Amino acid sequence: MDFEYRYTSDQELFRKEVNDWLDANVPEGMKPHFASDAAHMDKETFRWAKEFRQKFGEKGWLFPTWPKEYGGGGLTAEHDVIIQEEVSKRRLPGFRPSELMPAAVMVWGDEDQKQRFVTPTLEGKRDLYQLFTEPGAGSDLASLKTRAVKDGDDWVINGEKVFVGTHHGYKNGPDSEPEIDEEVDEMFTLAITDPDAPRHRNMGYFMIPGDAPGVTYQTLDLLADWGKLQIYLDNVRVPNDRLIGGEGQGWQVAQTSLELEHGGGGQIVQRDHPTLRFLELASETGRAKDPHYQQTMMDAYIDSEIGRLFGLRNYWMYESKQEMSYHGSQAMLWRKESVLRIADATRDVLGLEALVDLDDPKVKFDGELEHFQRDSLVWAHPGGTIEVQKVIVARRLGVSRTKERAATTPSTAGKQ
Repeated sequence: MDFEYRYTSDQELFRKEVNDWLDANVPEGMKPHFASDAAHMDKETFRWAKEFRQKFGEKGWLFPTWPKEYGGGGLTAEHDVIIQEEVSKRRLPGFRPSELMPAAVMVWGDEDQKQRFVTPTLEGKRDLYQLFTEPGAGSDLASLKTRAVKDGDDWVINGEKVFVGTHHGYKNGPDSEPEIDEEVDEMFTLAITDPDAPRHRNMGYFMIPGDAPGVTYQTLDLLADWGKLQIYLDNVRVPNDRLIGGEGQGWQVAQTSLELEHGGGGQIVQRDHPTLRFLELASETGRAKDPHYQQTMMDAYIDSEIGRLFGLRNYWMYESKQEMSYHGSQAMLWRKESVLRIADATRDVLGLEALVDLDDPKVKFDGELEHFQRDSLVWAHPGGTIEVQKVIVARRLGVSRTKERAATTPSTAGKQ
């Protein structure tokens, strides 16, 4: 039975339109970039990506299926798939803004907030940072310490956040000062608004300008070279109209963001490049002829394909406006555990060649395999740890002490 999707003639015409536009707007011979690697994106490339994002946003292609009135493309999911397929083939430097804040504002914000925060983001005019995790509040996000105190029509916020953003000036060294004015326009964060209120009913979801007085950034030197930041908020003053939802609704608003971060929106995932590079190099070196290695390689490929299909399933469910349950965290859990298995398989088959970095003259694939080895370890954390995903799945299946439903997203708003 053939499960391959067949595109219509109109859809193939749209694919040609996308390719023609990309040919005209992407410099010939641009070096391929791989996911999460901020360390090797210089400022010139970052600025190109920022300009490209704005052009892409003008086309409505950053968020193709979102409403036109908010800067989206008003297109179908099939158009979105085609756009992402063609962009992924070129392996461009990261330019897409996060949908985590726009989704939360679309569900919980008023019309003015949607126009102020969602529209510029969908149009490619805003860079975003998520300020949720703190030194003592990661997996247990509700234990955060950052405080927001009402002062007239403003809120005064104090606290610190960690593992934030992707500082693209990191190539200049971990001691370089972040040029945040170029890299972030808005930061969305959680802060306790009422320390005496019950847990999960005591916080607000705030939008903070990236250049607000009292915000300090410190670069972190981490295993995966993501160029993450520690951010200090010292008496940062934020107007009340930058509070999304009510004073005690921050946890509920954040759940919309987290539902998508945990995989609830799905992903149009093309072939897993590190895995394909692994298989390619194994063939080049002759290791693929070994029956034991063949089994190891096949296991890694199957792991990768299952993750891709989970992402496609969730994307279809989200775009079809189906109510989701454990599906997002199931996909995220699979990804977190499978990348560790794939990294192990890569080392088993390739040996030390999997650890040759970009500075070695014998490096293959611009050091992607070595970066993947570090990246696989770090991926156990972002978007909720492996243990967190297991807890969410159990709760939504009803096999834990507590039960829960998936958070409301723009796809399901009004259904629950």
